[in-house]
Amino acid sequence: MVARESWPSGNIWRDYLCVGLACKAAIALGICSLRVKGLSTLDTALHSQHKHGILTVSNHISTLDDPLAWAALPLRYYLSSTTTRWTLGASDIMFTNPIFSTFFRLGQTLETFRGKGVYQPSVDAAIQKLSDGHWIHLFSEGKVNQPNTYSIDSRGYAHLPRFKWGVGRILMEAPILPVIIPMWLTGFDRLMPEGRTFPYKYFPRLGAELTVTIGDPIPARDITSCLDPCLSNRPQRLIADTSEATFEGSKARAAVTTIIHQRVEELGRAVSGNELAAPLASPHQC
Repeated sequence: MVARESWPSGNIWRDYLCVGLACKAAIALGICSLRVKGLSTLDTALHSQHKHGILTVSNHISTLDDPLAWAALPLRYYLSSTTTRWTLGASDIMFTNPIFSTFFRLGQTLETFRGKGVYQPSVDAAIQKLSDGHWIHLFSEGKVNQPNTYSIDSRGYAHLPRFKWGVGRILMEAPILPVIIPMWLTGFDRLMPEGRTFPYKYFPRLGAELTVTIGDPIPARDITSCLDPCLSNRPQRLIADTSEATFEGSKARAAVTTIIHQRVEELGRAVSGNELAAPLASPHQC
């Protein structure tokens, strides 16, 4: 049973609107360019009459992925908290002082503690938000990993680092399976390269070409079928008692997380090739 947690609500969309407008202004001023493909997929999910929760999951290649990626969204998305994303953010990076804490909480970010595992209030809150029909976005690697750090297999194929198991728990404990949409980001690593020295590491490089690709929703059967081997002696549905910290529950969470990782990486290969770096072709704006 997920405990209900108190998180900022009400008029926080006004603060999110300000951040969104600032990101749109940065693009308009030519600091970078941003193109999006597949926006209609997200738009359809957000405005569906079924009111299912939405879970988007992407790679994480710079400290500006969020909120800059959302500058691709139409202005109307910023006018309601139900069409703006909630996300999880690291306590040791985003919540280091009262000013930052207030800013990120008002920006619909749930404070997450590294090393605390999948059973913590922010993950509970994410499940609650999905249950209420909201949109959650996850950077499931848990930290920034730029393409030049990806592992390369014997075929020369790059691979994303493993995803954290929180995404598995969120999907397994949501009362109704949300719409799950993979996303792929490119160019953000050239806007904010890692490894630069002070003070340059705090400033974006001008002229980066950013792309956001929104993939097709992952079929629900892909999630439920991957649970069958782990829960073969249980009813074939997502069940609450897998939330117990048992070996069986851990296997199930790992299986779900692996499916999400595979789908995000597959989208990355379609966009960026086997090196998972720059896009093979520029996506057209929707």
